[in-house]
Amino acid sequence: MWGLVRVLLTWLGGWSCVGRLAAPARAWAGSRGAPGPALLRTRRSWVWNQFFVIEEYAGPEPVLIGKLHSDVDRGEGRTKYLLTGEGAGTVFVIDEATGNIHVTKSLDREEKAQYVLLAQAVDRASNRPLEPPSEFIIKVQDINDNPPIFPLGPYHATVPEMSNVGTSVIQVTAHDADDPSYGNSAKLVYTVLDGLPFFSVDPQTGVVRTAIPNMDRETQEEFLVVIQAKDMGGHMGGLSGSTTVTVTLSDVNDNPPKFPQSLYQFSVVETAGPGTLVGRLRAQDPDLGDNALMAYSILDGEGSEAFSISTDAQGRDGLLTVRKPLDFETRRSYSFRVEATNTLIDPAYLRRGPFKDVASVRVAVQDAPEPPAFTQAAYILAVPENKSPGTLVGQVSAADLDSQASPIRYSILPDTDPEHCFSIEPEDGTIHTAVPLDREARVWHNLTVLATEVALSVHQMDDSSAQASRVQVAIQTLDENDNAPQLAEPYDTFVCESAAPGQLIQVLRALDRDEVGNNSRISLQGPLDPDANFTVRDNRDGSASLLLPSRPTPPRQAPYLVPIELWDWGQPALRSTATVTVSVCRCRPDGSVASCRPEAQLSPAGLSTGALLAIITCVGTLLALVVLFVALRRQKQEALMVLEEEDVRENIITYDDEGGGEEDTEAFDISALQNPDGAAPPAPGPTARRDVLPWARAPRQPWPPGPADVAQLLALRLRGADDDPSVPPYDSVQVYGYEGRGSSCGSLSSLGSGSEIGGAPGPAEPLDDWGPLFRTLAELYGAKEPPAP
Repeated sequence: MWGLVRVLLTWLGGWSCVGRLAAPARAWAGSRGAPGPALLRTRRSWVWNQFFVIEEYAGPEPVLIGKLHSDVDRGEGRTKYLLTGEGAGTVFVIDEATGNIHVTKSLDREEKAQYVLLAQAVDRASNRPLEPPSEFIIKVQDINDNPPIFPLGPYHATVPEMSNVGTSVIQVTAHDADDPSYGNSAKLVYTVLDGLPFFSVDPQTGVVRTAIPNMDRETQEEFLVVIQAKDMGGHMGGLSGSTTVTVTLSDVNDNPPKFPQSLYQFSVVETAGPGTLVGRLRAQDPDLGDNALMAYSILDGEGSEAFSISTDAQGRDGLLTVRKPLDFETRRSYSFRVEATNTLIDPAYLRRGPFKDVASVRVAVQDAPEPPAFTQAAYILAVPENKSPGTLVGQVSAADLDSQASPIRYSILPDTDPEHCFSIEPEDGTIHTAVPLDREARVWHNLTVLATEVALSVHQMDDSSAQASRVQVAIQTLDENDNAPQLAEPYDTFVCESAAPGQLIQVLRALDRDEVGNNSRISLQGPLDPDANFTVRDNRDGSASLLLPSRPTPPRQAPYLVPIELWDWGQPALRSTATVTVSVCRCRPDGSVASCRPEAQLSPAGLSTGALLAIITCVGTLLALVVLFVALRRQKQEALMVLEEEDVRENIITYDDEGGGEEDTEAFDISALQNPDGAAPPAPGPTARRDVLPWARAPRQPWPPGPADVAQLLALRLRGADDDPSVPPYDSVQVYGYEGRGSSCGSLSSLGSGSEIGGAPGPAEPLDDWGPLFRTLAELYGAKEPPAP
């Protein structure tokens, strides 16, 4: 039947297509039986619906996505189907005989969302078109295969400190490459991963806002917020992406100025002209930039007449200068008040004011008739803190305007250096430290250095008005890393029994008294034991988060004491330790504390658990020392009793058996107890053991020629025993037979005697030469009696 439209729906793995191909046009007549010319109607050809292909499908073989068929195709094999257009022959192929369309590779909707193709049926033999060609579209159906990304991240934003809750900080926008018109693949929801409780984000728009009020820049200036975007409407199974937002708190004028001293004392010589610097004052203001700029003014009239005060170029220090010439004889001192006020005041923070402070100033006028003149009107020097006494700070120099040859002597006015922190060389004006300085105690030292002309004549020496001049020396103490970081406050916190592992318990903040820089960069670390009850995560901003571990914390009655180690990044780095007390409490469903377990009631009133532990430890240590002392005394007494019971003088080596008769006498070489000069020469052969019956006498190490004493003999014997592994230790031998070589008569012991029974030559030295006291001994040895007189 002409005009028959065939539609074939093919569903394979979720892929669908609908194709419709019309037959060629045919003429048909008008109303039956009506005369006249025939009316012709041309049927539409190749009218197609859309084909759909799911992206990222990766099958083992080409996948069928649709089938084309024409009414003129009678199944005789004469019809051939052709496919042209985008991707034809590479991405999409068609079976010329059956009209089946296959896709040959995985498609990505984000690369190309649809393909426009042209289908045609021709005669296989003549390639004559059987029907006009028709255009159709194959759309790539989207799946959730692209996570959200933040093309503009990471972000940096600034918000004023002390902002109200809900103040807009920045808007972050994520992009999802999936089809927003199909399903929830591109429906994004924003959440805060890190940065709570300080900031929040609108889940739909991505606007980041402040979540707590009164964030103080002076406490923490910068925050790192992590924002996550999740598709599928935030439901499970969706893909996510994250970005960071670095939020910096901009400064507002919320801190009034404050003088570190209530009284400033200066001195100035009467010859100082207008504009001469008297001293430098600074009111401290932790704010930044224009919010820290100050203006100084003199409140009292008498001070404003003689002096003026102005702000330096940086807008921080007040420079006190002479306004009109001073006269020591008329007035020797001035006392007045100076006020420091912020130049820019924000009305929104007036409740934190007043934004001004007052300090008293006393200026002493010094007499200086024709004094020497300093090379500078004022000196500004600097020296690091903690330097040893004698460290060079700088040098001041003055000259006598009247006579260049007059020597000058320098000194520091005592009232400007009451702590005697500095010393000055009288001859050359070099200033040295006298004590180690501490920047945290005092930053500026305002000294007055006096230059006095040395008298050159008797008349000048008698003159009480010595010529001298004064100059102000402002010495700044430079910071060094000499303060270990400490916790900002003693932390005593709690954790609920039902708290989940990894829950944040407390944010620990640390402080360092040193200046901003590596000296004040603080790191915190908790217990390194993997089995610790709590973990400490360093936030790298001078704070740390105390967290529960990933495993449950065992319950206990007493609070947990969590040790915290703090260190800075100065050179050298300084460390300190602190302890955080964590109590385990029973909490209500809203997280508030219902009750905490009390500590042990055995502690006496007024003593903490730590004090009791320290006392118990000390008592245990003392008991252990007493037991050890008694044991050592008992062991020493037992050792002495054993030595008293044994007669070591007659037992050189002790045996437990009954012995082997006379052969035991050869167990030890008795010549070791005799005079080394009278010892028999060693027998040749290897060294034998001294504690067993030797087969052959071991050769004895020869005694060195020349005089010797007992210490040399013992050292020789000991070295021989140590070098010979076959002999026992030499320290078991008791030596008795040798008395030394201190006398020319030799040893009186019979063991060392060289005489024999039956008569032998007497001593080498005649005994009758020894005098009357040895006459009897000489007769016993056969010496001749001296001839009678």
